[in-house]
This record gives sequence, C-alpha cells and structure tokens, in this order.
Amino acid sequence: MATHLHTEEHLTSSDLLTDIVIGMSDGLTVPFALAAGLSGAVQSTSIIVIAGIAEIAAGSIAMGLGGYLAGKTEQDHYNSEVKREYDEVERVPEVEKAEVREFFSNLGLSKDIQDKAVEEIAQDKDKWVDFMMKYELGLDKPDPRRATKSALNIGLSYIVGGLVPLSPYFFTDTPVNALKISVVVTLLCLFIFGFFKSRITGVNPWVGALKVMLIGAMAAAAAFGVARLFEH
Repeated sequence: MATHLHTEEHLTSSDLLTDIVIGMSDGLTVPFALAAGLSGAVQSTSIIVIAGIAEIAAGSIAMGLGGYLAGKTEQDHYNSEVKREYDEVERVPEVEKAEVREFFSNLGLSKDIQDKAVEEIAQDKDKWVDFMMKYELGLDKPDPRRATKSALNIGLSYIVGGLVPLSPYFFTDTPVNALKISVVVTLLCLFIFGFFKSRITGVNPWVGALKVMLIGAMAAAAAFGVARLFEH
C-alpha cells in the first residue's frame, strides 16, 4: 500500500512577521512623506537628512514603545484572567465543570465520555485552568519576553524602512533630484514589501502590492504639495 505524506503548511513566527509589517510599513511611508515635503520647501539636502534622521529616531522609539506596551498589556491581561480562573475553580468548581462539559458536548461526545473527560481534567487544577484559558477564553499563554521582542522588532524595522527613502539625500546635493531617486527606490520597495506581505497574509499579492505602493505615493505627493503651497 502506497503511503502518501501529507505536509501542512502553516504560517510560523506570526508575531515576528506582524512586528516587521508594522514597523516597515510606517518606516517606509512616514519618512518618505517627510522627505518629499521638505524637498518642496528647502534647498539643502543636509536639512532634509538631519530632519529625516531625527524623525526616524523619534518614530522608531515611539513605535517600539507602542509595541512594548501592547505586549505588556497582553501579558497583564492573561495573568489577570489566570488569577480569575483559579479563583473560580476554587469557589465554584461545579459551574466550571459544567462549562467544560458543555465544551465536550459541542464536540458531539456522548454523556459518559463527557463526564469522564470532565473528571479527568478536574483532577489537576493547573491543567484545568489551562484548559479553561485556552478553550473557554481563547487565550494562549504569551511569551514573557514578547514585549521586549516586539519593541526591538518594530523599532529596527522602522529604522530599516526609514533609511530607504532618505538614502538618496546622502549622495545628492539637490533636494528635487534626490526626491526623484527616492520616489523610484521607495515605490519599488513599497511594491515589493506589499507583494510579500499580501502573499503571507493570503491576499492577492499584486493587488496588495499596488495598494501599499499607492498609499505611499499619495502620502508623499500630499506632503510635497502642501510644502509647495505654503512656500508660495
């Protein structure tokens, strides 16, 4: 009898990918719009470089802090719910058993199997609480280092993304000429970034790439137009 190997393809390291998407998308777009806006208002690339670096530094810190706080909030929420579940299995064990029994009932198990499963789970309080956290509340235990990892991942991704639109200004004296190069390089990177992000998340990659690229282009065009308007 021939044996067919079945390989399941699932997305792994989703937290890391989420952090990179958050940091990179803002990193490519915000400094790009800032540099474009300044290109329409100043005549020195050094001013744009200084302003761009300052924005990248501030943006990466702010974004990283946001990721850290989000990770800490997730951890605090999980710990709070764990404490509440321990309290409930201690005070109202029959109510908690009924909730476990309802879960197995929804799976279509017989009454005898339900009762045996409930009693088996209730013998170990830690496993009982873990079961309730996962299947009643839908909460998985977060990585205790998640907050720090998220802050670093988002912050570094923002820096990498932000240096892309700013890099032409390091090598060109005229802001408008630097902007032309920046537009080509950044829109290309936005397209590639949008393509792979959409492919990972299951969206049509070509449509996703065009959307990401157009959003960046509109932000830069708006910033450049506003700068020109105020200049005149």
